[in-house]
Amino acid sequence: MSFTYSASRDELVEYDKQHLWHPFTQMKEWTEGSPLLIARGEGNCLVDVDGKRYLDGVSSLWANVHGHGRTEINEAIVSQLKDLAHSTLLGLSHPSAALLAHRLAELTPGDLRWAFYSESGSTAVEIAIKMAFQYWQNLGRKEKTRFMSLREGYHGDTIGAVSVGGIDLFHQVYGPLLFNGIKAPCPYRYCQENDIPLERGTERLAAEIEALMKAYADETAAFILEPLVQGAGGILPFPPGLLKRIEELCRRHDVLLIADEVAVGFGRTGTMFACEQESVVPDFMCLGKGITGGYLPLAATMTTQRIYDGFWGDYQELKTFFHGHTYTGNPLACAAALASLDLFQTDKTIENLPPKIARIEAGLDRLAEGEHVGDVRQRGMMAGVELVLDRAGNTAYPVEERIGHKVCMAVREHGVILRNLGDAIVLMPLLSLTIEELDRIFDALENAIRDVCG
Repeated sequence: MSFTYSASRDELVEYDKQHLWHPFTQMKEWTEGSPLLIARGEGNCLVDVDGKRYLDGVSSLWANVHGHGRTEINEAIVSQLKDLAHSTLLGLSHPSAALLAHRLAELTPGDLRWAFYSESGSTAVEIAIKMAFQYWQNLGRKEKTRFMSLREGYHGDTIGAVSVGGIDLFHQVYGPLLFNGIKAPCPYRYCQENDIPLERGTERLAAEIEALMKAYADETAAFILEPLVQGAGGILPFPPGLLKRIEELCRRHDVLLIADEVAVGFGRTGTMFACEQESVVPDFMCLGKGITGGYLPLAATMTTQRIYDGFWGDYQELKTFFHGHTYTGNPLACAAALASLDLFQTDKTIENLPPKIARIEAGLDRLAEGEHVGDVRQRGMMAGVELVLDRAGNTAYPVEERIGHKVCMAVREHGVILRNLGDAIVLMPLLSLTIEELDRIFDALENAIRDVCG
């Protein structure tokens, strides 16, 4: 039985244009068009109010894992709803929160055994930043107050998360509000700018980062990064081995390591967590997006016994982590997350990824032959296609042409939803997509590029 709306399609469009402010959207342009109203999700597709079906090529903003309308997750949420919709974790607990914390402690690498819940990736990062800062304060290391991060990094839109971000387009305007961090080079762009093949960039980049560590380690609380690939920067992969080298530098210079796995976790890079691929165990791991299979807002900041012990003490010592959210560890979201983790096992989600990853690579190779494709990038199930006016001269399109946006609008005509980051088209398909559906996405994108770019 479908939900029935008390308004017509035209009324819904007008309500949207008159009252709804959309994220990352210039509303002047938005109100000149007609919004695509998604009414329901079925399997790997989204369906609009007119009944047209679209393959979900961006996993509903990198969150959905197993497909829309999975009975197992729906039933887990309904079952939990019959017992308890919400109860605070301030002074109380509930079974779903405790069970999920246990499952996450078993699943995440190394000694990441403590889960602090919130509602979004940005808040998970904010918690890690505050915990890292207070950890050193509690230990009497008052000088360790700064944070090191990568250029082109993205960690969310709250003030702390923006402060450690490195995308000028998103973050520059808020400069006066931000704390002063230390920026290391963007690995992918550094290799491009210095004409270094990505697979050979580790030593040069490690030397750059080590120089920063030597200069600023005494005042640095933590290094934060997106492991293996920078997502919102345009799907920018790391050179192999660089993540491990950064972990080693952090240990050598007594700097905590925060791994922001919000976008790259839960199978996106081909393993459950990106850190696994280089046997890295951070001091904090930030989880979000796919943690509930993309069904309900939930995030978790995982940390180690060492960090937890830094907050242990009598109340009057004021070592308590004074932070919390009303909906921290919401029972419905925790139930969805538990059901999603079960599906990873029953569906053999991770085990089934290699042929899909190979098919994405083949699709990218095909697109790379196009005269308006300047670069293609991939890490597991994450891919980026960068469009250029002229491949021979690597000439970018003028910003005002918004070619990436136009291509994503055109691809809808072929029954696919994608999203761009500037002129980089992002493919972040559901892990449940079939090989045939991946082929449809690449066919649609190839046709859309031809339609828009010629």
